[in-house]
Amino acid sequence: MPFDPKTAPLTAEEARVLATLLEKSRTVPDSYPLTLNSLASGCNQKTSRDPVMQLGEAQIQEALDNLRRRSLVTEIGGARTSRWEHNFPRGVGVPDQSAALLGLLMLRGPQTAGELRINSERWHRFADISSVEAFLDELQSRSEEKGGPLVVLLPRAPGAREQRWAHLLCGAVDVAALAAASAGGASAGPSGSHAAAGDPAVNERIAALETEVAQLRSALAQVCEQLGIATPAAKDF
Repeated sequence: MPFDPKTAPLTAEEARVLATLLEKSRTVPDSYPLTLNSLASGCNQKTSRDPVMQLGEAQIQEALDNLRRRSLVTEIGGARTSRWEHNFPRGVGVPDQSAALLGLLMLRGPQTAGELRINSERWHRFADISSVEAFLDELQSRSEEKGGPLVVLLPRAPGAREQRWAHLLCGAVDVAALAAASAGGASAGPSGSHAAAGDPAVNERIAALETEVAQLRSALAQVCEQLGIATPAAKDF
């Protein structure tokens, strides 16, 4: 049976566990497959996660058991402890490039094609944004025989230059709620003011700066992860 998010969606915990396995298989292959303890650390990272979660080992084990029953993860027995690996591309029926994009969307929430290309650098190097968009379009137009679409293109948020994509692995997306949240964030400043909401040029500049900051923070987090040091909090910049 093809994976069908409409009839058997993933829970938020299952999506986080599955996406973390996907991420670590590509970014830290020497430590993969993961032990339960390592998986917990990855699931509960404070960086490159939206939303940030705090899952206990019992919750992670339950998610793993459910994912294993759906052939999305595999347990590998060891001399001391079991390790886990994903079976995402085959289990869902998508190529590795699409699996990388879906994993990023599960870990970091809705993103533009440009953000996905930047954030996927350590997962898969896409030639350009058009390549990313081609795989997203393919996921959006997935036939019902294969289980239906796995991503959706969200309406453009106020002040944003590009539309964002969201995954459908946890079921249908509440587009209205996301749009309302985006509108609230764009119109209210740090103290709730609406001073810049009506100026398209200002909004465009803010959106560009926010994208640049997000890219720099992502690059810093990757460097810190490679060096084995903690990523500085935003307040320390």
